[in-house]
Amino acid sequence: MTTPQLQLLSSLAAGQTATVRALHADSGFQFRLNALGFRIGKPIQVVRTAPFNGPLHLKLGNTEVMLRQQDADNIEVLM
Repeated sequence: MTTPQLQLLSSLAAGQTATVRALHADSGFQFRLNALGFRIGKPIQVVRTAPFNGPLHLKLGNTEVMLRQQDADNIEVLM
């Protein structure tokens, strides 16, 4: 049995699924992330990553979102 690993959302590869663990952002941006579906305990899947440090294409339930790498660096996920 493997133990769950805590890592940054930006470190996931396309096709990987994880659970949102923490949002490290100011309250305004955190509010926006919540409105998009980023909530603690919610599963998130990386659909694809753009080349050259481009945005991540993410799926949260039925919602698909594009998120910049620097914003994904502020989201901890549990694998």
